[in-house]
Amino acid sequence: MSEEQRKLFEEVNMLQERLTQDQMEYWQVYSNIDTWQFWIVLFMLLLPLVVLYYTIDRRRMFHLGFYGFNVHAWFAYTDIVGVQNGWWNYPYQILAVLPSSFSLDASLVPVSFMLIYQWTLNHNKNFHLYSILLAIIYSFAIKPFLTSIGLFELGDGVSYFHLLIGYLGIYLFAWVITKIFLKMNKANVESM
Repeated sequence: MSEEQRKLFEEVNMLQERLTQDQMEYWQVYSNIDTWQFWIVLFMLLLPLVVLYYTIDRRRMFHLGFYGFNVHAWFAYTDIVGVQNGWWNYPYQILAVLPSSFSLDASLVPVSFMLIYQWTLNHNKNFHLYSILLAIIYSFAIKPFLTSIGLFELGDGVSYFHLLIGYLGIYLFAWVITKIFLKMNKANVESM
């Protein structure tokens, strides 16, 4: 590593450490357990997981879980990029050490898409239609509501339509990956 690269690398690390300290301080003052926002965010994390526990089709648990994990992973990556670039932000979080959108990324969004997927599989309904409707609800109802109560902020130049494009891309990409893995698994089982 060149001296110039080393210097810049150390500066980036120092700024990252400072950012982490500032995030901890912010959480302790504005986003801690004593705020009503903390409890709403906690509710958004726990309630979907409880609902999922009681409603998941246990015969298809791994299939649905694989799809849900895909939604979770791609939504989390998208949120990280969005937050780091100032496209949107979440002023309140469960813990300062977790991503700011943890409740949505790890629970609310993946569980809701999993339950839509499960329902369409079990009732022979059009998965894409209902996923598009869910993406519209998130983009034009849930996110604006979260904005109105101060739990979500859009950055300059970003609209709820941009969020819709993201939701649509994520559900579709997660579905394609799930289908590929199901096909590979079926081929593997048949070859045994």
